[in-house]
Amino acid sequence: MNIGYGRRLFLYLLALFLLFAGGVAWFQRAGERAHKTRALEERLDAHASIVDALLARHPDDPAALDSLLTLFPPETRLTIIDNAGEVLRDNALPPGAHPGNHADRPEIIAARQTGRGSDIRRSSSNDTEYLYHALRVPAGYTRVALPYDPGVRRLLEPDNIFLYYVAALFLIVLALAGYVAHRFGNAVRRLRDFTHAVDSDTGAAPPPSPRSRDELGEVVAKIDANYRRLKESERTIALEREKLLQHVQGSGEGVCFFSADGPVEFSNDLFIRYLNTIVDEANGDPSLLLADRAFAGVAAFLAARREPRFATRVNKQGKSFDVRVNIFDDNSFEIIINDVTRQEKTRLLKQEMTGNITHELRTPVTAIRGCLETVLARDLEPGKERHFIRSAYNQVLALSELIQDMSLITRIEDAPHSFQLEPVNLPALLRDLRDDLEIALREKRATMSWNMPGDLRVTGNRNLVYSIFRNLADNAIRYAGNDVTIHVTLSREDAGFYHFSFADTGVGIPDERHLNRLFERFYRINEGRTRETGGSGLGLSIVKNAVAFHKGSIIVKNRAGGGLEFLFSLPRAIPGRGTTENPV
Repeated sequence: MNIGYGRRLFLYLLALFLLFAGGVAWFQRAGERAHKTRALEERLDAHASIVDALLARHPDDPAALDSLLTLFPPETRLTIIDNAGEVLRDNALPPGAHPGNHADRPEIIAARQTGRGSDIRRSSSNDTEYLYHALRVPAGYTRVALPYDPGVRRLLEPDNIFLYYVAALFLIVLALAGYVAHRFGNAVRRLRDFTHAVDSDTGAAPPPSPRSRDELGEVVAKIDANYRRLKESERTIALEREKLLQHVQGSGEGVCFFSADGPVEFSNDLFIRYLNTIVDEANGDPSLLLADRAFAGVAAFLAARREPRFATRVNKQGKSFDVRVNIFDDNSFEIIINDVTRQEKTRLLKQEMTGNITHELRTPVTAIRGCLETVLARDLEPGKERHFIRSAYNQVLALSELIQDMSLITRIEDAPHSFQLEPVNLPALLRDLRDDLEIALREKRATMSWNMPGDLRVTGNRNLVYSIFRNLADNAIRYAGNDVTIHVTLSREDAGFYHFSFADTGVGIPDERHLNRLFERFYRINEGRTRETGGSGLGLSIVKNAVAFHKGSIIVKNRAGGGLEFLFSLPRAIPGRGTTENPV
């Protein structure tokens, strides 16, 4: 049977108060009984002293003793005993009776030792229970006894007034104990309800009642308030954790969290994808990462843990991955994998481009320096001086063209939003281009034509669209040879794009291994031949970037009848839409 805390407390207090009240009552009654017994014994002692005094004056006068006994209570038993314990006289026994030696009686033994002695017992001579009191006298012992009857018992019994007082006080204290136990029980019950609510996660404990505004009520209220704040903090932390996990899940890095002893706590999908690319046997279990030889450095770092951070690079499957490890204060850690293949290629490309730019600038700068040093150091004829100055001017033009082309490529890549988009009439643009190239076309005896509707419009930046066709045309004029025909054709169209063919009838590229590299910056098929014909080496790279800016694509191939053909696409113009900024 499960007894509540309040009831148990009440029972404990009841037992405690019963023990206390019973002890007080017993002690009081025992003390009062002892006090009354001593008072009666003192009376008996006085009677014995009187008898002793009378016998001292009239030792041989029995009548005097009998007259004295008439003054004592009628039931008084008087016994005269000598030093040897023999009974000399006993008024309760008939003359000539022999009660035996009384030296071993308890009251006689006590009187022999202390001068006085008392005992309550049943007499063996007349089968009556007496209260005996013996007094030691020079001639022996004087013993006075009273029958231990109900009257004597009542005389010796303590009064019940104190007992009633103790009982009344006990009931009052018991009622107070019950009240206190009830209040304690209520407080404990509220705490129990609170713990049950916590275990079941249904909310906080019930608020304390208005009658419980004491320390226990305050404790319950404080615990309840703290628990509510704790639950609110848990909800906030759970929400923030969910936000963090969503952020990590959508992060551009592969992230995996490990506990201090190794088990995986969380990993995003990108981490699993990168891990399957790197490890020899892909199974999607992040915990096997440290067993793979590609992560031997990470495993060695985690085994030592001398520093809080570690970084390394892993190259696998033609890709480069940066791997970082961060150890937290509780010895848990995270491993971050980031695919840096593109950044590495960009770095190498920029490094290569820097070398190419340096290489491209060295020749014209050296030529300009040589021409100017010749003009300044020598006294030349006007014709020769003009020749060197013109040579330097041509090199400056080449440098200017290189700078403009590099600036255009950089702007396309780094600031595409700076280009305005608008409907561009392509036949009109091609007419302007042919007019601009008239002299160059005439020198190479080349012709340029196109086949497309006269009102065909594309959506793009006019300058970039112009640079596409200008660089393709310049490439054909410089490298296709003499007497070539350049023809632009609208090959097909779909819902979003026009598809064009830009072809020439020149020499083409016999070694087709070069075709895939034509759009690389500063790539030259024949270095010497290219230098003779001029150009920055960036024209076709500009073409590819400008087409990509317009969300199109471009490829190059050798024509069956000779020459090169560039196939590319540009977005169709949407009727009614005016000039807009590039959304990229």
